[in-house]
Amino acid sequence: PALRDVTPEAMTMVCDKMYDGFGEQMRRASLDAGVPTAILSRQSAGSLNKTLVINLPGKPGSIRTCLDAVFPAVPYCIDLLG
Repeated sequence: PALRDVTPEAMTMVCDKMYDGFGEQMRRASLDAGVPTAILSRQSAGSLNKTLVINLPGKPGSIRTCLDAVFPAVPYCIDLLG
């Protein structure tokens, strides 16, 4: 993890609620895709008011892997947020 990466801490400070399952699922998908360093990843998700915020990795291929992993839950999460 890069020293300059403070996004998860910033999200924790700003978001009303954090959804740990999103980060867990994104890390699992990356590990399953053969990325051994995925265990170091710090993806997360949370909500601010009625907005879902998802923190994704920086590499385009990793973004696709992570979004594919969590997207099935996104519409339901948004519905719950109202």
